[in-house]
Amino acid sequence: MGGVVGKSESPETKLEAKMVEAMQHRASKGTTIKSFNSIILKFPKIDHTLRKCKAIFEQFDEDSNGAIDHEELKKCLHKLQVCFTEEEIEDLFKACDMNEDMGIKFNEFIVLLCLVYLLKDNATEFEAKSRMGVPNLEATFETLADAFVLLDKNKDGYVSKNEMVQAINESGERSSGPIATKRFDEMDWDKNGSVSFKEFLFAFTTWVGIEEVGDDDEHH
Repeated sequence: MGGVVGKSESPETKLEAKMVEAMQHRASKGTTIKSFNSIILKFPKIDHTLRKCKAIFEQFDEDSNGAIDHEELKKCLHKLQVCFTEEEIEDLFKACDMNEDMGIKFNEFIVLLCLVYLLKDNATEFEAKSRMGVPNLEATFETLADAFVLLDKNKDGYVSKNEMVQAINESGERSSGPIATKRFDEMDWDKNGSVSFKEFLFAFTTWVGIEEVGDDDEHH
């Protein structure tokens, strides 16, 4: 617990490295979100927008098996007119297939869309946003990126446990220590002590109650 900086992990892939770079770039510009509480207040709106992505997901899940496979992902990116190399598509698929079952489930698909949006933000101004047909999707992804930047105090593209504690402290939560630890553990999927934007997004889909199973599953 002594180290303030937290162990910075080395990105596994070029895609991951680009993601860290994108988040560092955003952090250098600052965030409009003032506190962790204001993020929580936005949960219902974010949840509502993200659920609308279900139609996009079903459109690309051609065999309707509840998951997007490698070929379906290629077609999806092609249709959205986002240009990725074969290697980038492979990396993106591996990065978002968190349970490694060779298919992108709905909550994994949301993370994938957000990563695509952020990675291609500068290059193509994400022309696909208008083709998505989901109003406020761009604004929602921006909010999620801003939320991450708020947590990433030292602007290194990762969130450490200390940074999480600090953010929840600032929100005036009385039992901030245990809450921060619980939230951090939910985010730190690979348990290496630092959270990447991808891990943050996965945790977020869980917090707002977006499950693999679909809309009937309301146990959150």
